[in-house]
Parts: sequence; structure tokens; C-alpha cells
Amino acid sequence: MDPNAPAEHVKEEWKSKLVGKKIVDDHSNDEGVFCKRDLPQGTQAHRVIPPGAMVTKDYQASRLNVHVDDDARCTHITFG
Repeated sequence: MDPNAPAEHVKEEWKSKLVGKKIVDDHSNDEGVFCKRDLPQGTQAHRVIPPGAMVTKDYQASRLNVHVDDDARCTHITFG
């Protein structure tokens, strides 16, 4: 196991925060959205991946990958 990988409870927290929500650029009072600025920050901390997007294959154990559909709604998350 990679020592930089987040613990399972951290993964579950992000999953419950994001899956099903629309990822937007600005804050909103709508419960159905999540602002990109509230994702982990820093070099390689996160990336939002739309359908069909090309992504690098470099593995960053702590990087949050937010997979979204065509409407920018989070379908699932991964780390790496």
C-alpha cells in the first residue's frame, strides 16, 4: 500500500461529498452542486475528468480524480 494514499474513510468522505453533485466554478447555495475551489488544492491535488478526456497516466496516490458526465455531474471518484 502506498503511504501517500488516503485512508479509506477519507475516500468515503469525498465520495459522499461529490457523487451525484454538479461540479461548478463558483460557490452556490444549491445543495446539488460542489465548487471546484473546495476540492483539494496544490500541485496534482485533484483533476476533474469529463467523458472522453485524455489524462496522463502518472500515478499520484493522493490525487483526487473526479469523473463527471456531460452535465458536469460527478459519476464517481478515484485516487491516483
